[in-house]
Amino acid sequence: MATPLLSLTWTDHLTGRQGFLVVDRLVRGVASGGLRMRAGCTLDEVTGLARGMTVKEALHYDPASRYVPLGGAKGGIDCDPRDPGAYPLLVRYLRAMRPYIESCWTTGEDLGLTQDLVDRAAAEAGLVSSIQAVYPLLDDEAEARRRLRDAFAVEVDGIGLDELVGGCGVAEAALAALDRAGVPYTGTRVALQGLGTMGGATARFLTRAGLRVVAVADLKGTIANGAGLDVESLLAARDAHGTVDRSALRPGDRELPGDAWLSADADVLVPAAVSYAIDTANQERITARWVVEAANMPVRPEAEPLLAARGVTVLPDVVVNSGTNAWWWWTLFGDIGADAEEAFAYTRRSMRALVEQVLDRAQADGSAARAAAHAIAADRLPVIAERFGWFR
Repeated sequence: MATPLLSLTWTDHLTGRQGFLVVDRLVRGVASGGLRMRAGCTLDEVTGLARGMTVKEALHYDPASRYVPLGGAKGGIDCDPRDPGAYPLLVRYLRAMRPYIESCWTTGEDLGLTQDLVDRAAAEAGLVSSIQAVYPLLDDEAEARRRLRDAFAVEVDGIGLDELVGGCGVAEAALAALDRAGVPYTGTRVALQGLGTMGGATARFLTRAGLRVVAVADLKGTIANGAGLDVESLLAARDAHGTVDRSALRPGDRELPGDAWLSADADVLVPAAVSYAIDTANQERITARWVVEAANMPVRPEAEPLLAARGVTVLPDVVVNSGTNAWWWWTLFGDIGADAEEAFAYTRRSMRALVEQVLDRAQADGSAARAAAHAIAADRLPVIAERFGWFR
């Protein structure tokens, strides 16, 4: 892996906790990547995530679109987001990163942080916006900002469009894989780790497509029901961190250990919570045919060939969860408006086309889907560089 353009570690002067920023590369002087907060977050983790963002941006390059891919970056803070001191720490981190956010790094929610929280902390840190570095690239900044603001105000069944669109993309990636294999949606079983923003929305879209969610895991453990869980009831019983109130469980719902989702009798496994959830040891427990990476880096690299040897296809994070990031820029640059149906339709078309390209390339090369995705991005990066220029 090439050395990133910028890598820094920040130490909070009050708590001694550390935060990180990695800019993998810049395109037109700007890089994109969210900010995560979790206990145990490391510089190596953030470095891998930043490289993944470069790939995600390149994969969505379309010369006919107004959206121009940016470079890749990522931020991270080593702190449990439920810690009483987490929010003040976030404000101090953003204040320290202010020169980068103002000039070259656009950021937003990721694991442990919601966009509302990032926006509130950014304002307190003296920032105009967490994505203000991209404003000089817009043809009409005022109109673009209004369009994005209006999009964030859109709700579907009481849930913000920004919370749903990423799950729509994850679900469409899974459905594209099923269609390619000729597997009907009805009766196809799904197990998820994580019922937060991404996992919850994914569960909703897959259920509405006819699939049966048989297991979900949160911080308290795994909830399972072979006949299918009532996803809408579980979503309504979540707290801000995606933990389900067990009083909402129905007769037939079972409470199992936290890692039971791995071995659930499911066809599709969706890790939608933490990085490094699947390793060389626990991959042996997976019986699903597909692992759909809604989270960033949930499958350790050394575990992936072991899964492939057992006939398990891993749909990689750089493809599967790229819809959230792309939706921001499709909206801001003006490819779509502040409309839920338009956003869902555009996301579905784009994600399905991308999954098809990746799986076609994997089949032609005899490679894993992740390698195919990186190969496609590698083909596109020189084109982006020639047209727009980059620094790395």
